[in-house]
Amino acid sequence: MDEQALMGLNPNADACYRQRALAYFEQLKESLDGWEVCAQALAKGVYSDDHVKFFCFQVLEHQIKFRHGSLTAAQQQLIRETLMKWLQAQLMNVHPEKPFIRNKVAQVLALTFVMEYLTLWPKFFFDILNLVGLNPNGVDIYLRTLMAIDAEVVDRDILHSPEETRRNTLIKDSMRERCIPALVESWFQILQTYQHTHSELTCQCLEVVGAYVSWIDLNLIANDRFVNLLLSHMSMEELREEACDCLFEIVNKGMDPVDKTKLVESLCQVLQSAGFFSIEQEEDVDFLAKFSRLVNGMGQSLVLSWTKLSKMGDVKVSAETLRAVEGKVPLMLQLLIHEDDDISANIVGFCYDYLHVLKQLPALNEQQKTNVEAIMLAVMNKLKYDDEYNFENEGEDEAMFVEYRKQLKMLLDRLAQVSPELLLEAVHRVFNATMQNWQTVQFMEVEMAIRLLYMLGEALPASHGAHFSGDTTKTSTLQSMMRTLIICGVSEYQHSSVTLEFFETVVRYDKFFLVEPQHIPSVLMAFLDHRGLRHSSPKVRSRVAYLFSRFIKTLYKHMNAFIEDILSRIQDLLELAPPENGFPVLLSSDDQLFMFETAGVLIVNGESPAERKQALMRSLLTPLMEAFRMLLAKLPQEASEERQAVLADYLSHAVGFASRTSKAFSNKQTVKQCGCSEVYLDCLQTFLPAISCPVQRGPLRSAVRSFLHRMIICLEEEVLPFIPAASQHMLKDCEPRDLQEFIPLISQITAKFKVQGCTINQNKPVKFTVNAAPHKLMLQQPDVKVLKNYMKVFQEPSCCLHIPLSVRFYVAVLTHFYCVCAGFFPAGQTLKLELSSGATYRPP
Repeated sequence: MDEQALMGLNPNADACYRQRALAYFEQLKESLDGWEVCAQALAKGVYSDDHVKFFCFQVLEHQIKFRHGSLTAAQQQLIRETLMKWLQAQLMNVHPEKPFIRNKVAQVLALTFVMEYLTLWPKFFFDILNLVGLNPNGVDIYLRTLMAIDAEVVDRDILHSPEETRRNTLIKDSMRERCIPALVESWFQILQTYQHTHSELTCQCLEVVGAYVSWIDLNLIANDRFVNLLLSHMSMEELREEACDCLFEIVNKGMDPVDKTKLVESLCQVLQSAGFFSIEQEEDVDFLAKFSRLVNGMGQSLVLSWTKLSKMGDVKVSAETLRAVEGKVPLMLQLLIHEDDDISANIVGFCYDYLHVLKQLPALNEQQKTNVEAIMLAVMNKLKYDDEYNFENEGEDEAMFVEYRKQLKMLLDRLAQVSPELLLEAVHRVFNATMQNWQTVQFMEVEMAIRLLYMLGEALPASHGAHFSGDTTKTSTLQSMMRTLIICGVSEYQHSSVTLEFFETVVRYDKFFLVEPQHIPSVLMAFLDHRGLRHSSPKVRSRVAYLFSRFIKTLYKHMNAFIEDILSRIQDLLELAPPENGFPVLLSSDDQLFMFETAGVLIVNGESPAERKQALMRSLLTPLMEAFRMLLAKLPQEASEERQAVLADYLSHAVGFASRTSKAFSNKQTVKQCGCSEVYLDCLQTFLPAISCPVQRGPLRSAVRSFLHRMIICLEEEVLPFIPAASQHMLKDCEPRDLQEFIPLISQITAKFKVQGCTINQNKPVKFTVNAAPHKLMLQQPDVKVLKNYMKVFQEPSCCLHIPLSVRFYVAVLTHFYCVCAGFFPAGQTLKLELSSGATYRPP
């Protein structure tokens, strides 16, 4: 072997050596016999360097995986002998190989097994077992190989081709016939031999049993000697977690519902007798998390058995199974209410399925009602934040709690389906008790109480959010809680989680204010003062900006008396704040978008006359236009590209803010009816010069183009005089991407103004031909002269091409030019275009 190349396998080697090693690896892989050199080196133990050994096994792995079928019988035999010699050498080693070497060997053995077991090496397992016996080094490789075989043959998370799936099925069938009993016996011997001396090997073996139990005969595992051994492991600190996982896989095995019930019940009896159900005495939370998962598996298995038996109509056996399910509820509740969220989360699945069972019953007995109440209280208690939750810098732990809360919400929704009256009553009781004393209660209690009210909105759904009409009991209870929420003063609570939950709930139940509009002023003040948009937390301000927008959009008909006061109070939040002014920014530009939309909704939907609406809209947008002109004048003078990008960003924001205000208009309240056309035309006049700016063209053109899209919708024909100049500037020195983004704008004009103002010299379809450029234009450097030739057509008076008249032709030419630029048409190919009606075309 190339010794110098092998030096590059060391992680600390120079780059040139590493490159040489990589090249050598590729050479050996591609060579027909290079792998034999590696096989000999492994069989004879030539190299002691771990990286060289790993390298040799990689070469061997590649040969087996991709060229096994083309090897001669002698070469295939050489691979088998190499692996067995290497394995035999391990039995004599005082120190085992590094884990990454052992894992690679296991992968190579597994690949060899998959390729040869059905034909060439049917005694694969017997040969390995006879060789390794109970030698710990050999057992380790044997167990790793079994897990690698599971990954290759059984693991459902790995995608296989249909051919591989058929092969894997044959392998499993053959293993069941030939060797599974012997493998199971070897597992028992390993577990029994090493349970007190080699915990790592024992845990590996338990993992193997758990992996294989899903497809082998369960009676080989679910018998007295095996179960007793597993239960003894449950009492050993180093083995108990793996033993739990192993029992979980046994319980999860698919089988007849009656047999499954018997299996689970017998296992539960043994576990209970051994004291494992007394979880209050257990301090090991890691083990309890595993145990909770096991109980969850047992409970869900029983529920599944009950479901199958109920469908089969077996009343007696299904009733017995239901009693078995309910016998596990006390343990489930203990785990659900546990202070450790991982333990609680692992039992949620069983809890959810149990509630689904109760939902299907015709009526609940007293014990079942008690169970429902207990689950309800547990969910409410577990919804609370703990003291360690970091609201300002949420990390992985916080994200996990948020996900856990989502699981609890699913339980709450299911509780509402089982007993909506009970849930409503419980939430009402907890909410009132908390709100009466919110000043002296910890923030997590207050947040949880408001959160429960919020969650009722989905747990007790109503059509289009109409929670305050229909069922009198529900509406009066919700109305009472909303009234309490607003008047009790809890919005003053000094914690961001409570503040956010208050505003979220107010907006979720915004229809409440249609029933009791007298509360609108106090809620508006909460939005506008230190509790909302002026809150000390940027996170709260940001969310409140969005929620305020939703609140106003729903209740705009009730805002007429407050419009100008609101606009006055949020005026400083509507300023375009360039970075050089040095003032702290309360809202981000994304948040300001919501504020401008809110301002637009207030102005447009107010009951003021058109003149007043125009004045308000002008006072809203004039500061934007002034700031835009000032920044646009500065932009070309900036030498720093980074500084240019910052200014271009602010200019784009200004255009976006103006555009966002136009979302307030509708078919009932158009720009023209509100008298605001002149204001938006002024905006157009202000923004269009940005298209010609020599720097930062991309973001500026994109922003103005988006604004034009909005104005075509809002201003209709009033926008048309601006299109020719805008088009010429946008297409000047353009790139293919500019054309690609420009064509939708022209298409929009085409659809909007189909025949309007079109002077037609011939009242019939006009056919014409445009020849592609004599050479294929490059996408990166389109020939702008070609475009200018096309554009001359639009400037000839004889063609009657005032833009509103010729948009169809305009689209045709531009589309053709774009296609040529993008290379969609070969050189010299002719593109035929047809106008159904439009301007006369005279070729330039």
